[in-house]
Amino acid sequence: MQPDPKLVALRRGLLEPLVLAAVESQQRYAAEILAALQQAGFPAQEGTLYPLLSKLRRDGLVHHEWRESSSGPPRKYFSLTDAGRGQLTAFRDYWGELTLMINTIGR
Repeated sequence: MQPDPKLVALRRGLLEPLVLAAVESQQRYAAEILAALQQAGFPAQEGTLYPLLSKLRRDGLVHHEWRESSSGPPRKYFSLTDAGRGQLTAFRDYWGELTLMINTIGR
Protein backbone atom coordinates (compact mmCIF):
# COMPACT_ATOMS: atom_id res chain seq x y z
CA MET A 1 0.00 0.00 0.00
CA GLN A 2 1.32 3.46 -0.96
CA PRO A 3 1.60 6.00 1.87
CA ASP A 4 -0.73 8.98 1.71
CA PRO A 5 1.15 11.82 -0.08
CA LYS A 6 -0.16 14.34 2.47
CA LEU A 7 1.31 12.34 5.31
CA VAL A 8 4.59 11.94 3.44
CA ALA A 9 4.79 15.73 3.05
CA LEU A 10 4.08 16.21 6.75
CA ARG A 11 6.76 13.68 7.66
CA ARG A 12 9.26 15.41 5.37
CA GLY A 13 8.60 18.67 7.23
CA LEU A 14 9.37 16.98 10.54
CA LEU A 15 12.91 16.00 9.63
CA GLU A 16 14.52 19.30 10.65
CA PRO A 17 13.03 19.48 14.16
CA LEU A 18 13.71 15.77 14.69
CA VAL A 19 17.37 16.25 13.80
CA LEU A 20 17.56 19.19 16.21
CA ALA A 21 15.98 17.02 18.91
CA ALA A 22 18.48 14.23 18.17
CA VAL A 23 21.40 16.49 19.15
CA GLU A 24 19.61 18.35 21.93
CA SER A 25 21.03 16.48 24.89
CA GLN A 26 24.18 14.93 23.45
CA GLN A 27 26.62 15.49 20.62
CA ARG A 28 26.21 12.97 17.83
CA TYR A 29 27.81 12.30 14.49
CA ALA A 30 25.67 11.78 11.40
CA ALA A 31 25.43 7.98 11.62
CA GLU A 32 24.26 8.25 15.25
CA ILE A 33 21.65 10.86 14.30
CA LEU A 34 20.41 8.60 11.52
CA ALA A 35 20.25 5.62 13.88
CA ALA A 36 18.32 7.66 16.47
CA LEU A 37 15.80 8.74 13.84
CA GLN A 38 15.36 5.20 12.55
CA GLN A 39 15.09 3.80 16.08
CA ALA A 40 12.25 6.26 16.71
CA GLY A 41 10.52 4.95 13.59
CA PHE A 42 11.36 7.86 11.30
CA PRO A 43 12.44 6.66 7.82
CA ALA A 44 15.46 8.91 7.28
CA GLN A 45 18.25 8.29 4.80
CA GLU A 46 21.84 9.50 4.57
CA GLY A 47 21.13 11.27 1.29
CA THR A 48 18.67 13.56 3.05
CA LEU A 49 20.47 13.91 6.35
CA TYR A 50 23.85 15.24 5.19
CA PRO A 51 22.49 18.19 3.17
CA LEU A 52 20.16 19.06 6.06
CA LEU A 53 23.03 19.04 8.56
CA SER A 54 24.95 21.43 6.29
CA LYS A 55 21.91 23.71 6.05
CA LEU A 56 21.38 23.67 9.83
CA ARG A 57 25.04 24.59 10.32
CA ARG A 58 24.83 27.45 7.80
CA ASP A 59 21.66 28.67 9.52
CA GLY A 60 23.48 28.71 12.86
CA LEU A 61 21.21 26.09 14.47
CA VAL A 62 23.92 23.46 15.02
CA HIS A 63 27.67 23.53 15.24
CA HIS A 64 30.16 20.74 14.89
CA GLU A 65 33.53 19.67 16.13
CA TRP A 66 35.87 17.07 14.70
CA ARG A 67 36.85 14.17 16.94
CA GLU A 68 39.24 11.33 16.34
CA SER A 69 37.67 7.91 16.00
CA SER A 70 39.20 4.63 17.14
CA SER A 71 37.49 2.85 14.25
CA GLY A 72 38.30 5.03 11.26
CA PRO A 73 38.69 8.65 10.17
CA PRO A 74 37.77 11.61 12.40
CA ARG A 75 34.05 12.25 12.82
CA LYS A 76 32.07 15.46 12.81
CA TYR A 77 29.97 15.66 16.01
CA PHE A 78 26.97 17.98 15.98
CA SER A 79 25.28 19.82 18.83
CA LEU A 80 22.68 22.57 19.20
CA THR A 81 23.54 26.23 19.31
CA ASP A 82 21.45 28.61 21.41
CA ALA A 83 19.56 29.53 18.23
CA GLY A 84 18.95 25.82 17.53
CA ARG A 85 17.65 25.31 21.05
CA GLY A 86 15.29 28.27 20.57
CA GLN A 87 14.09 26.89 17.22
CA LEU A 88 13.39 23.48 18.77
CA THR A 89 11.50 25.05 21.66
CA ALA A 90 9.41 27.13 19.23
CA PHE A 91 8.65 24.02 17.18
CA ARG A 92 7.56 22.05 20.26
CA ASP A 93 5.30 24.91 21.36
CA TYR A 94 3.73 25.16 17.91
CA TRP A 95 3.35 21.39 17.63
CA GLY A 96 1.51 21.41 20.96
CA GLU A 97 -0.86 24.09 19.67
CA LEU A 98 -1.52 22.12 16.48
CA THR A 99 -2.15 18.94 18.44
CA LEU A 100 -4.59 20.75 20.69
CA MET A 101 -6.44 22.17 17.66
CA ILE A 102 -6.68 18.79 15.96
CA ASN A 103 -7.89 17.11 19.14
CA THR A 104 -10.50 19.73 20.01
CA ILE A 105 -11.97 21.01 16.75
CA GLY A 106 -15.37 19.60 15.92
CA ARG A 107 -15.88 17.94 19.29
